[in-house]
Amino acid sequence: MAKILMKTPLVEMDGDEMTRIIWKWIKEILIEPYVDLKTEYYDLGLENRDRTNDQVTVDAAEATKKYGVAVKCATITPNAARVKEYNLKEMWKSPNGTIRSILDGTVFREPVLVKGINPFVRTWKKPISIARHAYGDIYKNTEMKISGPGKAEIVFTDSKGAETRRPIHTFDGDGIIMGMHNTKKSIESFARACFSYALDKKMDLWFATKDTISKIYDHSFKDIFQEIYEAEYNGRFKSAGIEYFYTLIDDAVARVMRSEGGFVWACKNYDGDVMSDMVASAFGSLAMMTSVLVSPQGFYEYEAAHGTVQRHYYQHLEGRETSTNSIATVFAWTGALRKRGELDHLPKLASFADKLEKASRDTIEQGIMTKDLSILSELGNKKTVNTKDFLSEIQVRLNAFL
Repeated sequence: MAKILMKTPLVEMDGDEMTRIIWKWIKEILIEPYVDLKTEYYDLGLENRDRTNDQVTVDAAEATKKYGVAVKCATITPNAARVKEYNLKEMWKSPNGTIRSILDGTVFREPVLVKGINPFVRTWKKPISIARHAYGDIYKNTEMKISGPGKAEIVFTDSKGAETRRPIHTFDGDGIIMGMHNTKKSIESFARACFSYALDKKMDLWFATKDTISKIYDHSFKDIFQEIYEAEYNGRFKSAGIEYFYTLIDDAVARVMRSEGGFVWACKNYDGDVMSDMVASAFGSLAMMTSVLVSPQGFYEYEAAHGTVQRHYYQHLEGRETSTNSIATVFAWTGALRKRGELDHLPKLASFADKLEKASRDTIEQGIMTKDLSILSELGNKKTVNTKDFLSEIQVRLNAFL
C-alpha cells in the first residue's frame, strides 16, 4: 500500500535512555512503513542539551509554535547524581518545565483503559482526567542556598522603581530559600482550558488548591476560576448537566479515592505532576497514561507521562532482554499524528492514528503484553513478551486493520 502523505512536519523531540530506544523502534515498526513521516528533529537527549547549553530545548519549543504540533520522548531532569554520571556543565532544569513555560497552556492526562486490568481503587469505574497547569510555580523557580545568619525578603520593583518588600525569614545559620511566580493571564488560560475540556468531555470539573494556607498565591487561582466560571461557563455547564466543584487539595485527594471517577480534576503545576502519577499507577500502570499540552494559542505537544525507564536501559546496555511497556509513547505519536491530520485535513492520517491505538489495545486485550501488565492482568491466557516483540505484535494487528 502507498504510504500516507503528510503536509506539515511534526516537531520531533527525541529523549533519553530506554524510551529513546523505544522511540526509534516505534518509528521503524509502527509508523515509517505506513506514513511518509515528516518531522523537524530536535535531540533533547541529556548530552546534547548539555552540549548546546540547553538551547536545543528552547529551539524545540519555538519550533512547536511555528508548526503547531509536537511529539516528545521522555527526558532526564538531572539531579546531582546525573550531573556526575554525565559530566554535565550544570544541573539543567526540567526540559518539560522549559517547554511548558514557553508554550503556556494546560497538560491533560488520562489513562488508557483496557479489558482485564482493573483499577487498584475498587470504587473507580470511569477514567479520571488530570488537567495540570503547565506554567510557573516550582518548575520556573529561583533557588538559593543561604550561608550563615541573615534576613531573606521578597522584593518587587514596579516599572516606576517603587519597591514592595515582604519578609521571608531571619536565619540564625545556613538554610535555603525559593521564589515562585505565576501570571494572571496564564491562570485565566488554565481555567478556560479546563472548563472547555470538561464541556467537550461532558464530565464534571473539580479544582483544588491550598487557599486556606496560601491566602494570596493559591487563593488567586481559586478566585480567577470562580470569576471565569460565573461569567462565561455557569449556564453552559448547567445546560450540559455537569458541575464545577472546588475544594482543598487534601480534601480532593480523599474524595477522589472514594469516587467512581468520570471527571476532570484540575490541579496546579506540581499537584498535577504528582496526582497524575498516582492516578496512572492506581489505574494500573504509569506507562498507560496519555499526556498532551494544549496552549491558548492552539499549539499541541504530546508525550508520555512517565520517565526514561533508567533500570531497563542499563539492562539493555548489558545485552539483557527487557519487557518495557511502550503504550504511552505509542499514544504520544498517535495523538500527534491525529492532530496533524485534523489540522491539515488529512483524514487518512487521523484514521491511521485511530487504528494504531485500537491495535495497541487489542494486543493487550488478546493476552499479549509486557511484564508490568502481565502482573496486573486478570485475563486467563497471557503471554509476556519483550519490548520489541510487543511492538511487532501490535504491528500484526495494525496490518490486519489496514
